[in-house]
Amino acid sequence: MEQLIITGATRLLALLGDPISAVRSPQLFNRLFSEQRRDAVCVPLHVPAEEFAVVFAGLKAIRNLDGVLVTMPHKQAALNLVDDLDDTARQVGAVSIARRERDNRWTGAIFDGWGCVLGMRWEGIDPAGRRVLLVGAGGAGSAIAFAVAQAGARVLTICDEAASKGRQLADSVGKAAGSCDTGVGPPDPKGYDIVINATPAGMRPGDPMPIDPEQLDDGAAVVDIITEPDPTPLCAAARKRGCRVQSGEAMHEGQAVYAARFLGWTYWTTGRPRIALPGPSPSIPLS
Repeated sequence: MEQLIITGATRLLALLGDPISAVRSPQLFNRLFSEQRRDAVCVPLHVPAEEFAVVFAGLKAIRNLDGVLVTMPHKQAALNLVDDLDDTARQVGAVSIARRERDNRWTGAIFDGWGCVLGMRWEGIDPAGRRVLLVGAGGAGSAIAFAVAQAGARVLTICDEAASKGRQLADSVGKAAGSCDTGVGPPDPKGYDIVINATPAGMRPGDPMPIDPEQLDDGAAVVDIITEPDPTPLCAAARKRGCRVQSGEAMHEGQAVYAARFLGWTYWTTGRPRIALPGPSPSIPLS
């Protein structure tokens, strides 16, 4: 890879999160910029929740900033800080990426869900016709719930510590994907073909397991959206039981495909099979 050189014409892509030590987007996008010889750079910014609104507002005023990537815990807060919403963000109620339009307005979208489904299909874990348990109804979990249901899951059970939050999400998903039997339930993996952890549990040493891996059915698949550590304690325990596991890296790579297209760039993850993108195609920015 060529040495990154910052110039006065360099375009910026910022990533906002708390924490950001485990994020992979800067490496991925900076490699993309290098390969495509773009004078651009992706920079991670550690922004606590109480400072997010003022930081986001300031970034929008930077005219060589083309986009903002949003990760935990800011995805739902970002919803009210952009000018317009892509259909994905409007449906989910959260934003994981925002781009500057030609008129300097900002459009927000979220591709966590369809990025997760793309990663699952890459790994041979297709939710179509399956019984799925989803733990976590935050920004990423909400996006995954809609995408998994719309990708043809037969049953989707959502579990969240805030019961009302899980119920509200289940009701919304059920209306959007009527063919999927959607409801809420405990974090009990017994009887499910696919279990998805969409919580931060597992990022820090000593975190409790989001589910009891001893209750996993034989042949079940476990998907964890956490990218570091890899494997997570949940994936390591599931693998010991002979279950198929998928780390957050596949979802992250899937998200990047959608995010790059949303920003107007062509990208496909090296080494991944070229398959049709599940879900709606990302809207293309005005040139």
